[in-house]
Amino acid sequence: MIQNKKVYIILITILFVACLFSTTTFSSTGFVEDNSDNKAAIISKTVDFLKERKPGVSEDRIKAIASSVYEESKRYDMDYRLVLAVMKVESNFKNEAISRDGARGLMQIRPSSARVIARESGVDVRGAKCLHEPEKNIKIGVSYLSKLRDMFDNIVSALHAYNAGPARVRKADSGESAKTTAFTRKVMGEYRRLAEVLPDPEEE
Repeated sequence: MIQNKKVYIILITILFVACLFSTTTFSSTGFVEDNSDNKAAIISKTVDFLKERKPGVSEDRIKAIASSVYEESKRYDMDYRLVLAVMKVESNFKNEAISRDGARGLMQIRPSSARVIARESGVDVRGAKCLHEPEKNIKIGVSYLSKLRDMFDNIVSALHAYNAGPARVRKADSGESAKTTAFTRKVMGEYRRLAEVLPDPEEE
C-alpha cells in the first residue's frame, strides 16, 4: 500500500511538471518566460503596425522583422516599442536606408563599428551589405543599445550615445539629469506614441 502511494505521488509530480513546462520556458538567463498567446499577439500587432508604415519589403520579411524585434528585445530585457521607436527615427522603417555618414539598415548601424558590436552579439558580419539583412541589423542594434543602457544607467543617455557615439556623452546621475537632444526627444516622443497603440510587454 505504501509503495503504491509513493508511485501515485511520483506520477502526480511528473504530471504537474509537464503541465508547467507546457506553458512556460526558461530563458538563458534563468528567468521564466511566458510562452503564451500574448507573444503571438504582440508580434501580430507589430506586423500590422509595420504594414501601415509600408517598409518596402514582403509580408514574410515584415513578419521576420516583427519577430526579431520581439525576440531581441526580450533577450536584452528591453521594451520592444522602444526598439521600434529607434527604427522609426533612424530609418523610418526603410531597410535599404543609408545615412550621409554611411550608417545602414533599419537601426542605422555604421559599418566601421558593426564588426565590433557584431562580435559581442554573436552575429556574423561580412561587409556593409550584411547590415541590410533586417535580422542581423536588429540583433546588432538592440545589443548595442542594451550595452549603452548598462554603461550609462539610463535610457536617455543611452539613446544619445547610440546617435552621437559614447565618447561624446557624459554619464548623468539619473535619467532626469541626462542631456536631451533632438534625437532623444524624437525617439522618446515616438516611444510614448507607440506605448498607446501597441501592447505592453510587461502584461504578458
